Amino acid sequence: MAVEGGQGGHGGQGGHGGTDVSTPIKRMRWATQRIAGSSGSRKRRSIVERFHKKTNSTEKRNSGGSESADGSNLATVREEGEGEDGEGDQENSGRRIFFNIPLPDDARDEEGHPRVQFERNKIRTAKYTPLSFVPKNLWFQFHNIANIYFLFIIILSFFPIFGASNPGLGSVPLIVIIFVTAVKDAIEDYRRTVLDNELNNSPVRRLVQWNNVNTIEDDVSLWRRFKKATSRAIMKVFNLYKARKGRKKGKSSAESALDEPRPSTDTRATRASVYSTYSHRTSIVDADADADADAGDQGIQMTPVPSPNPEAGPRAQAALGTPERPETAFSYEEGRPELEVANGGGLASPKQNRSSLPPPVRDYGSLINNSKHTPGKASFKRDRWKNVQVGDFVRIYNNDQIPADVVILSTSDPDGACYVETKNLDGETNLKVRQALHSGRKVTHARACEKSEFLIESEPPHANLYQYSGVVRWTQRDARRPDGAGKEMAEPISIHNLLLRGCSLRNTEWVLGVVVFTGQETKIMVNAGITPSKRSRITRELNWNVIYNFIILFIMCLLSGIVQGVTWAQGNNSLDFFEWGSIGGKPSLDGFITFWTALILFQNLVPISLYISIEIIKTAQAFFIYSDSYMYYDKIDYPCTPKSWNISDDLGQIEYIFSDKTGTLTQNVMEFKKASINGAPYGEAYTEAQAGMQKRQGVDVEVEGAKAKEQISRDRAKMLEQIRKMHDNPYLIDDELTFVAPDFVLDLDGASGEAQRRANEHFMLVLALCHTVISEKTPGDPPKIVFKAQSPDEAALVATARDCGFTVLGRTNDGLIVNVLGVEKEFQILNTLEFNSSRKRMSAIIRMPDDNRIFLFCKGADSVIYSRLRGGEQKELRATTAEHLEMFAREGLRTLCIAQRELDEDEYQAWSKEHDVAAASVQDREEKLERVSDMIERELTLLGGTAIEDRLQDGVPDTISLLGDAGIKLWVLTGDKVETAINIGFSCNLLSNDMDLIVFKIDDDRPESAAEELERCLATFNITGSEEELKAARKDHRPPNPTHAIVIDGDSLKLVLDDALKQKFLLLCKQCKSVLCCRVSPSQKAAVVAMVKSGLDVMTLSVGDGANDVAMIQEADVGVGIAGEEGRQAVMSSDYAIGQFRFLQRLLLVHGRWSYRRLGETIANFFYKNIVWTFSLFWYQLYNSFDGSYLFDYTYILLYNLAFTSLPIILMGILDQDVSDKVSLAVPQLYRRGIERKEWTQVKFWTYMVDGVYQSLICFYMSYLLFAPAQSVTGNGRDVNDTSRMGVYVACASIVVVNVYILLNTYRWDWLMVLLVAISILLIFFWTGVYTAFTSSGQFYEAAPQVYGQLTFWAISLLTVTVCLLPRFTSKAIQKLYLPRDVDIIREQIRLGRYDNLNENDSYVPPSQRSSAASSDMSKPMKQSGDPNVADDERPIYPPSVAATGTTHNPRSQNGSDGTDYTGHRSSLERPVRQSLDRPRPSFDRMRSSMDRIRPSFEASNDFTSASLLTRIESSHCHSASRRTNDITSELS
Repeated sequence: MAVEGGQGGHGGQGGHGGTDVSTPIKRMRWATQRIAGSSGSRKRRSIVERFHKKTNSTEKRNSGGSESADGSNLATVREEGEGEDGEGDQENSGRRIFFNIPLPDDARDEEGHPRVQFERNKIRTAKYTPLSFVPKNLWFQFHNIANIYFLFIIILSFFPIFGASNPGLGSVPLIVIIFVTAVKDAIEDYRRTVLDNELNNSPVRRLVQWNNVNTIEDDVSLWRRFKKATSRAIMKVFNLYKARKGRKKGKSSAESALDEPRPSTDTRATRASVYSTYSHRTSIVDADADADADAGDQGIQMTPVPSPNPEAGPRAQAALGTPERPETAFSYEEGRPELEVANGGGLASPKQNRSSLPPPVRDYGSLINNSKHTPGKASFKRDRWKNVQVGDFVRIYNNDQIPADVVILSTSDPDGACYVETKNLDGETNLKVRQALHSGRKVTHARACEKSEFLIESEPPHANLYQYSGVVRWTQRDARRPDGAGKEMAEPISIHNLLLRGCSLRNTEWVLGVVVFTGQETKIMVNAGITPSKRSRITRELNWNVIYNFIILFIMCLLSGIVQGVTWAQGNNSLDFFEWGSIGGKPSLDGFITFWTALILFQNLVPISLYISIEIIKTAQAFFIYSDSYMYYDKIDYPCTPKSWNISDDLGQIEYIFSDKTGTLTQNVMEFKKASINGAPYGEAYTEAQAGMQKRQGVDVEVEGAKAKEQISRDRAKMLEQIRKMHDNPYLIDDELTFVAPDFVLDLDGASGEAQRRANEHFMLVLALCHTVISEKTPGDPPKIVFKAQSPDEAALVATARDCGFTVLGRTNDGLIVNVLGVEKEFQILNTLEFNSSRKRMSAIIRMPDDNRIFLFCKGADSVIYSRLRGGEQKELRATTAEHLEMFAREGLRTLCIAQRELDEDEYQAWSKEHDVAAASVQDREEKLERVSDMIERELTLLGGTAIEDRLQDGVPDTISLLGDAGIKLWVLTGDKVETAINIGFSCNLLSNDMDLIVFKIDDDRPESAAEELERCLATFNITGSEEELKAARKDHRPPNPTHAIVIDGDSLKLVLDDALKQKFLLLCKQCKSVLCCRVSPSQKAAVVAMVKSGLDVMTLSVGDGANDVAMIQEADVGVGIAGEEGRQAVMSSDYAIGQFRFLQRLLLVHGRWSYRRLGETIANFFYKNIVWTFSLFWYQLYNSFDGSYLFDYTYILLYNLAFTSLPIILMGILDQDVSDKVSLAVPQLYRRGIERKEWTQVKFWTYMVDGVYQSLICFYMSYLLFAPAQSVTGNGRDVNDTSRMGVYVACASIVVVNVYILLNTYRWDWLMVLLVAISILLIFFWTGVYTAFTSSGQFYEAAPQVYGQLTFWAISLLTVTVCLLPRFTSKAIQKLYLPRDVDIIREQIRLGRYDNLNENDSYVPPSQRSSAASSDMSKPMKQSGDPNVADDERPIYPPSVAATGTTHNPRSQNGSDGTDYTGHRSSLERPVRQSLDRPRPSFDRMRSSMDRIRPSFEASNDFTSASLLTRIESSHCHSASRRTNDITSELS
């Protein structure tokens, strides 16, 4: 194997095969090939049937494929500029993988071995091994400067010259901290090791007894053998221990959510969460029960071989031959009723006869060389994942996980299709379709693998999960002349031919493929990089305070050394008479030694236990957050899950929240509400956005909503009755109907004429045909059809077509089965051009069953479709539809346009050839396909538009209001239209009627225009955007007045984010209560967050639910992911994961505020207590010439932080509460103290330091003054004025003072806190009594009874405590009486019973019963299957939230919008005349009147409406000037 050259370009798959009807489907990831197999159409069973009824399924294979009549062969298509050998474009950045082909000379070394060795497939995300744990963990722990410092102190203490009395005892605190941290790391790493072992030993079927030329035998070194033996021995001992202890019960998903916190760069090298979502897999070591499944499984064709399911047992083996094709969940059997093809699809008779001759069948060739002689010994055997190598053949069964990145050669489906679930990669649970290579579909068993000869040229590993480019090359041998030269052939490989490690195979019997990437080179592992490490603000600032203490410590030690050296140098001092000489022998050396002696003496000034105490506190805070049942979302069994445990205090300082809209503020449950068809509006709905708009007008939404509810309820019953009368649709479920439009059903029955009937019928048929949905039929009476879609929008469209009688039943090899008003029809899908981010639309090319007419159906955002309409036609219909779409958008609905184009046979065939060439490209494949698709998606005819509602989540308005009261500013960064975002803003309390709305919109895309607009807007607030104003803004944390809000689109945002304008734009937004950024990209979201975070020096939080929100989640100080019903993209990258947006109020206002206040108070008290202790020792040095002698017994110094004062301060950080959680939510203004960062400041730090110095003076000098005047003799004549006994006086008083001081600073005096303070105080008395009772205490022997027996001890202790605490007590009393803070006033009100009513509610804040009159409340919301977390700008059904419209014009856009040609403003919208006005349309009329009342505002003056622009768009893509009628009926005849 050699890394020789890589193919550029993007994924895709080229070519299409033939059937006996016409050209088969060609589908890709916007052009994904879906080629018909050779066995014709068969009925596919449903997925559910597949799970409930496992039956033997076999595959029917037909031999060979014929070449096309015209000699064209897609597999032989070569790219432009490619050499004859197919290697003209190779570079040394890719790899070549050879299969049954000898390695060329340039790929071998001198010994004949492959030059390049690939990564092993064994994965190790764990940090340690049993052998490396101790040294490696110690290495990582001593990266902490504090640990290095205390290790240095311990090393110094082992030298007697520095005066440490007990070096071994002195090392105890560091040993305890190192040990506790090591245990924590070991537990975390053990969990990762268990996951690694499960994965590495998972079973897989691998081809053995054949020669993989790409690898050599793995040479296991002696060191590796030793490591393996050690690991096995340790695991055996551990398993024996577990066996004795008993098997533990398993955890639920919610209980295990806390098991895998998101690690930072400080603790691990790779993310453990990559595999945290894997389902449990049985290790092969424990899978002996499956051994029987291998019996007889050697060289047998794959189809009869069952999935290695222990429950299923072995199946009967079939002989080589032609077994029958297996039934799958998406095929139709031959026995289905004959489809009606005459006059189908709701279309009128054809204009002319069309040719029904099928196009020629193409030959894709085969990788198998039938003339090759092989031993026939190869077979698939069970093996471990870790033994899989690049170049191996593997076969994977249904529900198995993919062991490596595998190129698909063949599947159990004759079309080569298989279905995978990518939840472990991107969080999406909807199924993805993957295709086998055309040339590999005959490679179905071990003998075929032996006979195959081919080469794969692959691009190098990279992190893009959605792109792969490669090519398979082989020599096609002529069966009639096997010894001939053969024909060189090639087939491109795209991401749709690749199964990625970590995915799971679903609804497919088996897949056979070859491995191209293993281990760390697989895409999932390349993406498993280090998650950006976040440190809390207090932790960052804490480093400076520790540095300050180091400086103080250095000064104290330097002073001690200088004084001691000078004292020895003076002479004639008492030292000369009482000392035996200095240790150093000369003053300078004496001073040097004293410096290090003092470092040991004053070591507690730098608190060793501070860091471990903070870790304990933050861990407990994370546990409380996780355990909060009021943030538990029972719908998906998901609690609030902290993934970063070290930033909980940041939650209490958040000033700006940046939120996505779709799926974050809304439910992402799409419901089809309205449609505009041939100029006629249909649908009754009263949305939350509409209610918000009416609230803005002063309308009583309660009354209006009740009226709308009643009207919609009547219309709903009426529509259901009319549908049943017209067609008894067995697939219609009454409770799931969301499109309430009785007039639509009447028009569908011909009430408004034949033209409107055909238009309505054709519109619904287009919705049923233009999609990539997979239908799933659940057995029952009646059966239920469920749709699996890549986006919920698309599923909602197809579901509405089903409700109206146009039901997608399933797919055939090359078509789609649709039940059209009771008649099943088969429509042949020639091509599906799926959505991508640059096309912003999707299309389907369909051959109609009745007359072979070819139609292109296209759907996309309004401006995209309008820009591609045929020029000069349908002017009235365009204006009418544009007005309808604008009204739909104002109601908060997501709009979409539908259009079509009829193609003649010659035009399509010519385009198809160019499409095939582009699809076969290896380099720049996506770009070429986009250009080819653009050629045919022109000259469109408008059919109408749709409108889908995405409802607000429960409690969103109340939460936003509550956060606003707390002083938190909320910015919405969305991809939706400006109109939609504004109305959603009103409905969720983000905007109000009292606000002046600033719409920042730059039409000419010039920075100069943006600067002028900024100056104009800034002048409104009398500011200029200067540096002085920015400095003032950084200090001003007050919420802005609720007088202004700003709305800006993505194009304008791009201009103002320029460095020259960013500051002015930031200051403008600072003056606004709300900011809505519409149609923004993921990178723009992150840029906005970075601008605010760094520009204003504030704490930011980003919340989102999709992959498009990951960038801003990682950019913010705190990232919160919304765990939707499907998808976990944002959750994977977040710091906290919640189930609903409303849980933010508890996360911030309760837990965040508590955590910040607790930690700020804890750290200040920690520094205080060390100052008291250390400076008490320092004052003693004044009286012994700073010789470094100890006032306290050495055990006191060691146990001070470890035992005597540790518990109360840790408990303060974990459990202290100023007010309860209920009051915290009832009075959100308490949170503002965190925004202003007043709980931890440098002033507070130095205040506590000064207080500590004062108290240390009192503690020392109260005892010193007792002994200074005279001797202190006990009753038995013994003195107690020696150093160690005087130290008992000082130490006991200091410890009592410190613990009572902590209690004094604690708000919540419950029994636990008081008990721990009492225990800590009594502990020093207990320790002194026990320790001094033994002679091993030396001179300290019997000190306890001697000192405690003195009345002076108790008198001095009481007096010392009183004098020490009196200033703090006095200042607190004065502050609370005369300068009360908000929390002091609230606490007084609590004592007065003002908040007793909160205890009457189960929830902490009674949720306001805000009645929502949205039409969705009339029925049970229909949950559309699909991916709710796909980015707005990446949805296959392209919503209106990305394409440019009249409000977000971009003249340089490549999406077809050419608004540079329009001028002037339209003052009003003319209403077109409908064909029928005999029936009232309440919702339409309500909305029109609402629009008319709004129009005199800023929208009209700023040419704000979408309709005003859409009616003027004339596409530059369209060149025909022919006139057409204003409706689409002529297109249907």
